[in-house]
Amino acid sequence: AGRVLRSKSPDMVTQEIYAHLLVYYAIRALINAAVEPQELDPDRVSFLASLRVIRRQVTDQAAFSP
Repeated sequence: AGRVLRSKSPDMVTQEIYAHLLVYYAIRALINAAVEPQELDPDRVSFLASLRVIRRQVTDQAAFSP
């Protein structure tokens, strides 16, 4: 059930881990920006629900032809 990294070399594994950490940080930053005006606790917002919303938005925009 665990996710396997696609990279084969140690340097690329390190790069992929950093990429995952940066995406996590970006999602947390979006959550913080979204709850700040309502003065809510960002820890109370579901990370997985936020991830699903972001994925939907990204895939919807990717389907748009230029």
